[in-house]
Amino acid sequence: MMSVRSMTAFACLFVFTVILCAFGGASWRSSARATDTSVRPADTIVADDNHGFDVSNMDPTASACNNFFQYANGGWIARNPIPAAYPSWGRFNELADKNQEQLRDILENAGKNTRATERSNEQKIGDYYASCMDETGIEAAGLKPLADELKAIDAIKDQSTLQSEVARLHMQGVRVMFRFGSAQDFKQSTQVIGQLFQGGLALPDRDYYTKTDDKSRDIRDKYLLHVAAMLELAGADSATARGNAEKVMAIETKLAEASMTRVQTRNPDNIYHKTTLAELNGLAPNFIWSTYFKNIGLANAGSINVGQPDFVKALNTQLTEIPLDQWKTYLRWHLLNARARALPRKFVEEDFDFNNRILTGTKEPLPRWKRCVAATDNALGEALGQVYVQKHFPPTAKARAMQMVQNLISALRDDLATLSWMDDTTRKRATAKLEAFTRKIGYPDQWRDYATLKVSRNSYAENLANAQRFETNRQLTKIAKPVNRGEWGMSPPTVNAYYNPSLNEIVFPAGILQPPFYDPAADDAINYGGIGAVIGHEMSHGFDDSGAKFDAEGNLANWWSDADLKSFKERAQCVIDQFSGFEVQPGLHQNGNLVVGESIGDLGGLTIAYAAFKKSLEGKPRPAEIDGFTPEQRFFLGWAQVWAQNLRPEYERLLVNTDPHPVGRFRVIGPLSNMPAFAEAYQCKAGDAMVRPPEKRCQIW
Repeated sequence: MMSVRSMTAFACLFVFTVILCAFGGASWRSSARATDTSVRPADTIVADDNHGFDVSNMDPTASACNNFFQYANGGWIARNPIPAAYPSWGRFNELADKNQEQLRDILENAGKNTRATERSNEQKIGDYYASCMDETGIEAAGLKPLADELKAIDAIKDQSTLQSEVARLHMQGVRVMFRFGSAQDFKQSTQVIGQLFQGGLALPDRDYYTKTDDKSRDIRDKYLLHVAAMLELAGADSATARGNAEKVMAIETKLAEASMTRVQTRNPDNIYHKTTLAELNGLAPNFIWSTYFKNIGLANAGSINVGQPDFVKALNTQLTEIPLDQWKTYLRWHLLNARARALPRKFVEEDFDFNNRILTGTKEPLPRWKRCVAATDNALGEALGQVYVQKHFPPTAKARAMQMVQNLISALRDDLATLSWMDDTTRKRATAKLEAFTRKIGYPDQWRDYATLKVSRNSYAENLANAQRFETNRQLTKIAKPVNRGEWGMSPPTVNAYYNPSLNEIVFPAGILQPPFYDPAADDAINYGGIGAVIGHEMSHGFDDSGAKFDAEGNLANWWSDADLKSFKERAQCVIDQFSGFEVQPGLHQNGNLVVGESIGDLGGLTIAYAAFKKSLEGKPRPAEIDGFTPEQRFFLGWAQVWAQNLRPEYERLLVNTDPHPVGRFRVIGPLSNMPAFAEAYQCKAGDAMVRPPEKRCQIW
């Protein structure tokens, strides 16, 4: 079962949580750990009282005009090797770690409060965290928390009981065969409908099953060993476990071959097929959909968006072609895979070995407390976030951020008024969409109610299953009801931001409104280059290659003139071509078609933020140089230093395959090399690597 945000367009600044910010992006469970950014103390974050940036982070031996990423970040990169528990380390990690230390303090205090009211938020966050930290209890329980579900899988005897068990597992967040959840109707944005999407895979992406290069084959070989090892830990003998792993791989490969690629799912037109129950029965008559909906508690499914009809047709065939015993093996594996983090150490270690060590190059697991803080935030994010903002996000911070958002909106409004390639009709509609942006800062106005979520200290696995059921029910009860436009897709402590085109909203959690993104001690240049460009990035998503397909009310509709749409696509193609040319590793390039939306967001965000910064200087004395840097130079340093990061090569490869964001160095080099203002600020000349020739320069805003 999946949430609205993971089944629709959800474009964000950075991917390091369970959310994958793209159309139809799979919320891969193991990526939550592989890209968790909550690690060590943020003692290297500098918030200088004078200017908010540290020149020691720079590399004075590098040329700003040939590699601005190295010039801006070389000192930081040299001083910050990747910790053993991480696939990468960057400025996002530093800030997220600071936030996680604060959350740990909140959770440990809640856990110590034996007088907390029963079923209160304090009791629930304290007990959830404490149950996760109870390694002794987890070891003693063994596989007992899964006993009932494993027994139900063993009892499958026909298609009816198979499909009933699929529904049971979906209710617990175990995503077998396909994914079903709720989301706004793309073409009737005031309503929520059910959505049926491709799924059922345990590797990060369908391409991991279909690519024929040596690296992909090697990963598949190691995945087989991993599945076999997990099944053996659960009680199968070695030979049986190996044979069953091959059956799992065969089923998942068939599902993968029927799935759309990530590039295909980025286009909302490709994944919108509004369907009646009768039509769904026609697509897959072997699956008894009315019984499935009854089993998940959905009395009236109404119209359903079938994201990938061809996938559903293929699944229909596989249901009867694949023997029941093989389906049972597949279900056992996915249950183990989904619950590994809540099982004894031997399961956790095997899960880590494949999903982290092999796929991302991470050397050792995170300390348990960090995993448990992240788990509690994932399950009870707004209960925990409510305490977090009370302690760490004063009203003045929200007011300052709101003013910055208003300044950026004004800058984009001015840009739209003079954009040479947009005609007056399209300009009017674009401006209306901009003015209609919902602006969410810091935390929700209405906090989520966790009254029906049962949490105790008895069992982490039970709490995890209860949290999954709670979230599944929360999503399903939205279907056939009006959209709740006040809902948030990220918890307040999250170091990220997002744009949701179906809601036409820009959202900035409290967690990101801190240094290095925003620093009240920094001068305006640094802040406009940091949080200003972040705000501009999310605003630009309203007009990127996917977001531009939605109108001011959040409906999937073409509001462009034919000539303007043609011009926009040509400009987007320039970005695609530029990023496809970036080589991440020898022979491994960025996929321009995958990263185009985020790259348009970066280019647009920087352009808008720079215009807003320049406008903020009007009528004021010119700011002085600081440490020898002009205000214009400091603006670009503000952006570049946000993206300082070191990446393990295995993790780079995973990101190139699955992440709609370019790696950090190209988020600096790519957009800045298109901006004449950057070349002017650093006196770069034609022929320099950071100056794209006029005929190749990408410009949208």
